[in-house]
This record gives sequence, structure tokens and C-alpha cells, in this order.
Amino acid sequence: MFDGLDELCAGDRHRGWDFVRALTAAFGRPVVEGDGIDAALLQVGEDRIGFPLPAALREAYLLFGRRRDLTATQDSLVPPQSLEVDPDGVLVFRVEAQGCASWGVSGRGIGQDDPPVVMNIGDGWVPYSDRLSLALVEMVMAEAMLSADERNVDDLELDDTANAVVNAAFARLPLPVFPFWAGMDGPGVRWFAGPDVLLRNHGDTWLSVHGRTPAAVQAVRERLPGEWQMVPDDDEDEEFDD
Repeated sequence: MFDGLDELCAGDRHRGWDFVRALTAAFGRPVVEGDGIDAALLQVGEDRIGFPLPAALREAYLLFGRRRDLTATQDSLVPPQSLEVDPDGVLVFRVEAQGCASWGVSGRGIGQDDPPVVMNIGDGWVPYSDRLSLALVEMVMAEAMLSADERNVDDLELDDTANAVVNAAFARLPLPVFPFWAGMDGPGVRWFAGPDVLLRNHGDTWLSVHGRTPAAVQAVRERLPGEWQMVPDDDEDEEFDD
């Protein structure tokens, strides 16, 4: 499930795309041929903005750009034909669902294959990720979680005790800490893993869980007692068992 992640985090963006393939396959929704945007449409986008896209962004569009479950369940990867450069010279490639945050590549990074990413929550652009490929892979992980079958996901408000359990019981993935747009002064977004499950810690305030099976999610609930949001009732359990 994590094939390529270590190499991505060490600087190999191509292995990041291998990780996307492995991850989506492990969760039953593999990236397949035809999931990418046609190269001609990318050319339309490049003609619109007046310069070639960074290689990492181009590769992501070509691999999974048509997969809205991986790119636009909540926050949206901007379609190539809608790309724009804002007044600050930032190429905006992703926007939050309510327009509360934007992600982009500054003018200084446009000519790089895998440039740094900046984020704006309305008060100016700030650093988000050292490399675009990392931000795009994290996008896929988050959007896949949000688009998953409700039996395979759940959310929990975190307190100090629950945070301590997460840190002790689950393996921290090698991804960097990403700024949490809804809590920029907090500790950021961190990813963890357990048996058949991914966990996204939103700034030590909220935990989202994505399991390969309902049983994997239930195992996390049992490790972390609390007010889980998606606990099935008895009737749903019986229907699933049938």
C-alpha cells in the first residue's frame, strides 16, 4: 500500500505516482488508463496562462486528472482550461470548497519541475510544501478519504488523551507536516497508518480515518473511545453482515 512513499519523501516525484497507484489499488479504486486528462487539454491550459506547467503538475493531470474522487470531493484541483495566475503572480492549481483557501506555485517556482507550493487563506501567500509532488499526493490521500464509502471512514474530535494514543499506537508516515488551513497557528496536518487504515490528524483537533474495510475502522474506534461521527447502528450492521 505504501510502495513509493519513502522515495517520494526523499525527493523522487516519479515514485510518488507509483504510491498513488498502489494506494488507490489497495483501497479498491485503482488509477487506471484513461483516468488522466488529455494532453491536448493541458496545452489549452498552458496557452491560457502563457507558459508550460511544472512537470509535477502536468504528470498529475495526465495520471489522474479526471478522477474527481481523488481531486475534487471537497477541495478542487483546478481544471487545466481554468488555470489562472493571480495578481501576485501565483499559478493557482487548487481551491477549497468554499473559497477559504487556495494553493499555488509562485512565479519564482514556475520554471521548476517540482517547485514549492504556497497557500493563501485570505491574508497573503505563505509556504505550504517544499515540493509540488508532495502536495498533490497528499491531496489524493485526503480526497480519497472524503469520497470513500461511509462504512470505511469515520471522524473523531481529538483531545490530549486521544492525541497521545494516536502518536503511540499508529505509525507516523514520512510525509512532512502540512499547514492546516483552518488552524494555521496549530501543529499542522500529519498522517499515520495502522493495519489496513490511514489516519489524518488535522492540527491535533480532529482525526479522520480511512479503512480498507469497516472492520479496520472499527479497530481504530476500539483503540480510541470517543464520540465517533459515523458509527453504524445495529440495523446497518445486520444488513452489512447479510
